[in-house]
Amino acid sequence: MRVFDAHEDIWTHVAQKRLIGETDVFKTYHLENHMKGNVKSGIFVIWIDPPFTENPMERLKVIVREMKAEIKESREILQIVKSYEDYESALKRDVIGAVIGLEGLSYITDSLSPLDELYAIGARHASLTWNEENALATGVRGSAERGLTALGRQAIKKMENLKMIVDVSHANERTFWDIMSKCSRPIIASHSNAKAMWDHPRNLTDPQLKAIKETGGVVGVNSYPAFVSQDRNLEGLANQVDYLVNKIGIDHVGCGFDFCDYLDWEKEDKTPNVASFDVLSGLESTIKVPTLFSKLRSMGYSEQALTQIAHGNFERLLKGL
Repeated sequence: MRVFDAHEDIWTHVAQKRLIGETDVFKTYHLENHMKGNVKSGIFVIWIDPPFTENPMERLKVIVREMKAEIKESREILQIVKSYEDYESALKRDVIGAVIGLEGLSYITDSLSPLDELYAIGARHASLTWNEENALATGVRGSAERGLTALGRQAIKKMENLKMIVDVSHANERTFWDIMSKCSRPIIASHSNAKAMWDHPRNLTDPQLKAIKETGGVVGVNSYPAFVSQDRNLEGLANQVDYLVNKIGIDHVGCGFDFCDYLDWEKEDKTPNVASFDVLSGLESTIKVPTLFSKLRSMGYSEQALTQIAHGNFERLLKGL
């Protein structure tokens, strides 16, 4: 069963490795795991990682430069998905289909021209924030009283006109509802869980989940341990999936695993010493993705239901690109 992973930090890893002289990063570190895990497509995000948040535009330029070089080297194994036709082509060629996503737009300060430029190179997805407050909106670590700005409203309008996928993961609650009031197309939370199951600021309340459903959108279940459950294990993630399905329906649940096992800033020259990320017991990396579907199957999920969670629901949204 093929899987669409709506949140992968691949371009961050590509930049880390290429900056220390490596090439063919996706082929070397990711291709085998994706194939064995049957993760055949996903959203690969451009993310301004914590060591570089003080100068986001400079980091953006570096990641885009290294991403372009990596894409050029990877034509036989990786296809950039700008349309549903591209997605179908990737499946037919049996290569990895990658939607270029934007996780946070902190490099946009007074003009939306960077959004146009990123769309031109293939970006078809964006969230306005990571966890921070920026010129567009407010993330979960920002003020609860601050939401979408005037420039942020313009950004949402532009994204909708471009038929980009709007993502509310990382937005604080006020920004979330502000975005909901401005959008007419399906909204996703690419990598978020249910707050009712585990009370974490990054998780979504039941009213938020239902609002995403009402747009025709999808919530991608997140395997990052701190967002899953007290036990931080596969069973907790399966229970998150089950709760989401029961709360908003099988048509609105997908995968956004947010695997961080491969990120390690200690190996990139001249960066702060950042601790390695945690992993979920039983679902440590892309190669282990089939274990989640085996667990859900044991809980009584039909093959049709599993197909929708694995790729069908996010695939539906790709038809709108």
